[in-house]
Amino acid sequence: MEIVIKPTYSILVTGSVGFIGMHLCRSLLKDNYNVVGFDNINNYYDKNLKRARLKKLKKFNNFIFEDIDISNYSSLYKGFQKYAPSKVVNLAAQAGVLYSLENPHAYI
Repeated sequence: MEIVIKPTYSILVTGSVGFIGMHLCRSLLKDNYNVVGFDNINNYYDKNLKRARLKKLKKFNNFIFEDIDISNYSSLYKGFQKYAPSKVVNLAAQAGVLYSLENPHAYI
């Protein structure tokens, strides 16, 4: 009998504790993928809500979280070097249309 070893995939999800990001992470985790979540948990939305979502994700043994702001190239680069994900789903976003008019560089 031949033993087949399935490759382990590491999927990086940015914006992992946002509404869509958390639900995607949870779905991937339930499908036994190894998931790395990056999120800066900024205060544009309620931080307590984001922390509650993170708490749900941390119950999975195949989940790793890093507090990384993807607009910080150095931190982002280090995160990619550390985890070397095979796939990336970028759901990180700076919310707020009015804020974008006042601070357009926060969106680039």
